[in-house]
Amino acid sequence: MRYILILLLALSPVPAAAQDGDARQDLEDGVEMMSEGARRLLKGLMGEVDPAMRDLAERFRDWDFDGIGIDDLGRYQPPEVLPNGDIIIRRKPDAPELPEDGEEIDI
Repeated sequence: MRYILILLLALSPVPAAAQDGDARQDLEDGVEMMSEGARRLLKGLMGEVDPAMRDLAERFRDWDFDGIGIDDLGRYQPPEVLPNGDIIIRRKPDAPELPEDGEEIDI
């Protein structure tokens, strides 16, 4: 039913009459419609994604990130993947010195 209606509208004389109008105005109207369509699409996607993001944020609140052993990520270089598959994270050369062995570390 919907396809028949679209076909009838496409074959009707309305598109021919619209060609008589100003081409610039038609272009502006088309851009405005595309913009509105994109806005509606993104708004709909946000409506679907928002609850999942809220659930994810709630789960992250329960996690304890204090025990992962990296206090300031700015002191480390980006991770590297070695040819054997190992992942290493090197300290930056200008990072403060680590405490000596035997000193108590607050974990």
